[in-house]
Amino acid sequence: RNMKMLVSLCILLVGILSNSYCYEPYPQGVRNQNPRAQENQNMPWQNVRNSVCRFACCFYKDISSRENNGNVFFSPLSISTAFAMLTLGARSDTLTQILRVLCFNPRQISENEIHEGYRQLMQMVNRRNGGLQLNMGNVLFVLDRLKPQEKFLSNLRNFYEGEAYPMNFKQANQAQIKINEYVARRTNGKIKDLINNLDPLTEILLISYIYFNAEWEKPFDPKYTKMSKFFVDGTKVVEVPMMFGMGLFKHGYDEQLSSTVVQMDYKGGASAFFILPDRGRMRKLEKRLSCEHLSRWSTLVTKSSVNLYLPKFTLYGTYNLKDILYKMGIMDLFTDKADLSGITGQPQHRISQAIHKAVVKVDETGTEAAAATGMEIVPMSVPITVRFDRPFLMVINMDNTILFMGKIVNPLKRN
Repeated sequence: RNMKMLVSLCILLVGILSNSYCYEPYPQGVRNQNPRAQENQNMPWQNVRNSVCRFACCFYKDISSRENNGNVFFSPLSISTAFAMLTLGARSDTLTQILRVLCFNPRQISENEIHEGYRQLMQMVNRRNGGLQLNMGNVLFVLDRLKPQEKFLSNLRNFYEGEAYPMNFKQANQAQIKINEYVARRTNGKIKDLINNLDPLTEILLISYIYFNAEWEKPFDPKYTKMSKFFVDGTKVVEVPMMFGMGLFKHGYDEQLSSTVVQMDYKGGASAFFILPDRGRMRKLEKRLSCEHLSRWSTLVTKSSVNLYLPKFTLYGTYNLKDILYKMGIMDLFTDKADLSGITGQPQHRISQAIHKAVVKVDETGTEAAAATGMEIVPMSVPITVRFDRPFLMVINMDNTILFMGKIVNPLKRN
C-alpha cells in the first residue's frame, strides 16, 4: 500500500458573512435556463471540473486562514458533489447560494447540465485499474415516516448513483450502528465510526464518500528512508521519517508562486503534485494560488534528474462545513430560511450539521519487488536536490479533476 485516502462527508437535515463568491455575482431568480455564454462551451463534465477547481481554491484559502499554522487536508470533489446533490431538492435563495459557492454561474450552465456534468465526472473517476482503486458514492438515509419525492429519488439515482434508505432515527443508537456499518463496508473498513452522537431528531442524513488507494509508478525504497529534520517554522524543528528517491522526476519551478513543483504519478492515471514554496514564501503561495496555477502545473514540469526527499505522513482532516460554507455564502441552508422542499415536498428542513472527514497516508510502496525496481537511475547527469523539509502543499488529481488538496505543516501531527 503506497497511498490511501478516504473522505466521508455527512450532512444531517433535521426538523436544522461575508459573500466571498468564486465569481462575479449574478442576478437572483435565474433558474433552469439553458442559454450558453458561447456556442463552443465545454462539455458539462468539463464545466463541473473547472468549478471544482475554483471551489478548491476558495475553500483552501478559507481553511488555511482558520487553521493558522496547522495541517490541512480535504476533498473538494467530495464536498462539491454532496452539496450539488442537495441542489436537486433546494429551491429559491437556498439553491442560488449553494450554486454560487460551488462556483457555478447559471448564465453559463443550466442546472440539468450541472447534474449531468457530475454524472459524467463520477463515471470517469470511479475506476479500478491496475494499482489504483477510486470509488466515489452517495447515500441518503431518510426518516421512515417521510417519503422523498419520486423525482428527487430518480435524479439522485440517475445523476449521482445515489440510493435512499428508510431509517428510524428515533432509535438513535441502533440507527447509528447501522449507518456506521454501511459506511465501513463501502469504504473497505477505513472509516468505522463516521457518525457519533446521532441526534434522534434527524430526518435526513446524506453521506458522500470517496475512497482512493494507489501505488506509485516509481515507488520509494524503504531502506533509504531515514530520520531527518523538518522545519515546521522559524523556531520548531521535528524529526520525521524522510523517504529518498533518485531518478527522473517531473519537476519545475513556478516563478509566479516562487515555488518548486514535483509531480509524482500513480499507477492507473492519477497524479500527486507536491509544491514547495521558497523559504518565507508560503503566504505568497496561498494568497496567489488560483485554479489557473493548478491547471498549468502539468505543463510546467519536465522530466529531469532529481534527488527527492519527501517525508512520510498520515493526516486526518475534520471540518465543520456549517461555519466554513456559511462564511463563503451558503447562509439560508443552515437556518429556518432553508428551502429544501424539492426533497419531500415540505420546506421545513434545514441543515443542522455538515461534517467533512478526510484521511491521507503517504509512504513507500506496498511491495518489496516494486520498491527494488521503482526508480530510474540516471548517473550520467547532475541531479537537482529537492528536499521537502518545510511546509508544503499537496494536490491529488485525476483527469485534471482535483480529488484532494492539503498543506503539510507538521508531518508528525495527524489531526
